Amino acid sequence: MNKKLMIIAGEASGDIHGAGLIRELKNLDPSIEISGIGGDNMIAAGMDAQYNIKQMAFLGFIEVLQHLPFITKVKRELIKKIENEKINTIVLIDYPGFNLNIAGRLKTLHKRLIYYIAPQIWAWGTGRIKKIRRLIDKMIVVFKFEEKLYKSAGVDVEFVGHPLVEHISSYIFLDRDELFRKFNLDKKKEILLILPGSRKHEIKKIFPPSIDGATKLASEFNMQIVVACAGNIDEAIFNRLTDKRNFTVIKGSTYDLFNNARFGIIKSGTSTLEAGYFQLPFVVVYSTNFLTYWLGKKVVKINNIAMANILLGEAVIEELIQKDVNSENIYRKSSSILGNDFCYTSIKTKLGRLKEILGGPGASRKAAESIYALLNET
Repeated sequence: MNKKLMIIAGEASGDIHGAGLIRELKNLDPSIEISGIGGDNMIAAGMDAQYNIKQMAFLGFIEVLQHLPFITKVKRELIKKIENEKINTIVLIDYPGFNLNIAGRLKTLHKRLIYYIAPQIWAWGTGRIKKIRRLIDKMIVVFKFEEKLYKSAGVDVEFVGHPLVEHISSYIFLDRDELFRKFNLDKKKEILLILPGSRKHEIKKIFPPSIDGATKLASEFNMQIVVACAGNIDEAIFNRLTDKRNFTVIKGSTYDLFNNARFGIIKSGTSTLEAGYFQLPFVVVYSTNFLTYWLGKKVVKINNIAMANILLGEAVIEELIQKDVNSENIYRKSSSILGNDFCYTSIKTKLGRLKEILGGPGASRKAAESIYALLNET
């Protein structure tokens, strides 16, 4: 048995899901050697990382072009390691722009390719599913509807559930008093939570209008502003982007904040699914450079960007995109929810359906068992 495995992730959410997968693989067989690209969580779980996801935190057409020499170097070095160390099995976690590209080269080397946390081909159209069928040996998916989609396209697929559920169910929560005491928050005020993303360029676009809109909301509804900072981001960036000092930055307790906040202003991404799971009413904000957005609009086939809305099949959460991301819109949309008890409660109730859709815990274990069985075949 070849016990060498490479895992490639490129985003903060992939680092969390990848860490859960590595822990379960190591539980199955501590002698498995895991290398690749991951973040601090994956490294702590036992990965020998050639690159940290902090080095890969760019998104969009323009950002990719700017970093093309570095991306090319990373791919070349990963492929060299795979060849030199005779690594036969590679697990790709989300991050489709990079992963589907490198998959093409790895396929010519006759490597076994497993994809965990599937690219959102249901959003980008059917073109990518043909590429996946050609390149990927097995898809391990986290949404039930994805299993049906891939099966109908003739792709070997297995549904394991969403790892988010096990992360939350195993998380040791601070109670409200502990949270407020630990971070010196005002117990007389509810939390208005801002999640501006995990990439510097998106934070630069999203945080300034968010903090301006939040300032008006906090004043009107007697709340305190808390900014949840991603692990790969330097907290000082927020003070550089505004002259306001009316907020508290907290790193590493996002689930506690979701669990105790009154309302959220949240950048589109995995965090919208997490916020929805906690039944936290929020508005979604998304802004990128014009060319990236324009190209995306050409290929995206769905009407909503928030995963909570996509899974629920309706626009439960307000979405502010591109030019609509400004302080006035953030204030207006949010205040219309916070100032209307019926609307606020209705959103919480509808978000409650997400727990049923996402299923129970155990996704990482199931995914690890599937990958380990394939590893045993080499």
